[in-house]
Amino acid sequence: GANLGILDCDHPDIMDFIEAKIDKGRFANFNLSIAVTDRFMDAVRRNGNFDLVNPRTGKKDRTVRARTIFDLIVYGAWRTGDPGLIFVDTINRQNPTPALGRIEATNPCGELPLLPYESCNLGSVNLARMVKDGKPDWKRLAETIRWGVRFLDDVIEVNNFPMPEIEQITRGNRKIGLGVMGFADMLIRLGIPYNSPDAERFARRLMAFIRRESLKASAALAAERGVFPNYDQSIFARKNLPVRNATVNTVAPTGTISIIAGCSSGIEPLFAISFVRNVLSGTRLFEINPIFEKVARARGIYKREILAEIARWGSLQKIKGIPRDIKRVFVTAFDVEPGQHLRIQAAFQEHCDNSVSKTINLPTESTIDEVRNIYLAAHKLKCKGITIYRYGSRAEQVLSFRGADGGPVILEEDLLAADSEFAGGCMTGTCTF
Repeated sequence: GANLGILDCDHPDIMDFIEAKIDKGRFANFNLSIAVTDRFMDAVRRNGNFDLVNPRTGKKDRTVRARTIFDLIVYGAWRTGDPGLIFVDTINRQNPTPALGRIEATNPCGELPLLPYESCNLGSVNLARMVKDGKPDWKRLAETIRWGVRFLDDVIEVNNFPMPEIEQITRGNRKIGLGVMGFADMLIRLGIPYNSPDAERFARRLMAFIRRESLKASAALAAERGVFPNYDQSIFARKNLPVRNATVNTVAPTGTISIIAGCSSGIEPLFAISFVRNVLSGTRLFEINPIFEKVARARGIYKREILAEIARWGSLQKIKGIPRDIKRVFVTAFDVEPGQHLRIQAAFQEHCDNSVSKTINLPTESTIDEVRNIYLAAHKLKCKGITIYRYGSRAEQVLSFRGADGGPVILEEDLLAADSEFAGGCMTGTCTF
């Protein structure tokens, strides 16, 4: 299972918490994140002081430089991938039920800010199936969204809850999280490079459409079944917008379900065009992106030597014999510069009432300053959280480049290898859902 430990940035133990995973091997099955406030981020930017407060007494424990904390956060993330940041003030500005309390934490992968005991049902639309004749199939997508919202609301009705507190708050707010997977596949089918301004614009347009249709579907359910019980204490009551669900959209990692669906995970770029997957009993299966396979066969480049090179590097960019127009569209995570990863996340977040789970993949040679700039930019772009992973920063990871020495591919061991449940994004294996 996935686990997440979160600590407020003003807690007296914050330095020990940040350093908990720098000593490799500790908390291997836990993600760690820091809940940071706007006040903290402002202090970081102006190199100001920041008070650490005892949560039990509310009294100041001591004062430190905000950058002292932030620099250690950045170093930890560069060294191990942890901690990530959760921007709690950004989250609470969009809290749909502020009268019920302040949101302080998220689920393990960060896409669901939740109140104490609260749960939320997730579902994801396979965007790879929402393209027709080289264009977005908006009609089919709208119909799928309507069914998806109804289905997730039905799940609340038939669920068994392990604790009465969970049932009370879950039924009271009826939060659902309809999201997406297969975004990278959709871009390829549309001929849009992931690492382009067109991808950002389309991401924003796409999520705005999903948000609008999800709210329409929730409003239709409210007319049929009634609004959620805590509606009068929500922002929707002030807007006179009767809906069935306090939230409707979430972008989850979909690491496991995207493998079942045969599409790219969440809103991540392809992690590789071709690779070897390690499965049960030591079996290793050769996999290739089905869209690329179709294009390669049609263009006459589906050849053993080329496929072997692709499986060694994962990417097409360094391989001779592949037309430029194909390289332009079939980009992978390490072909995309970090700022573009972040801008795609921000584009989806702009029209998502819950949060967006995405990993900013960095090459091994990335610097601490690059991580610092990503974390600062994520706050400025109004993301609700941020996670980075620098390739090779952990001894064990679920994606491994085996033939990076430039030698010929002779053995299967030279090929890019992925664990059985890896589909892109986070390479730590802690959060696969």
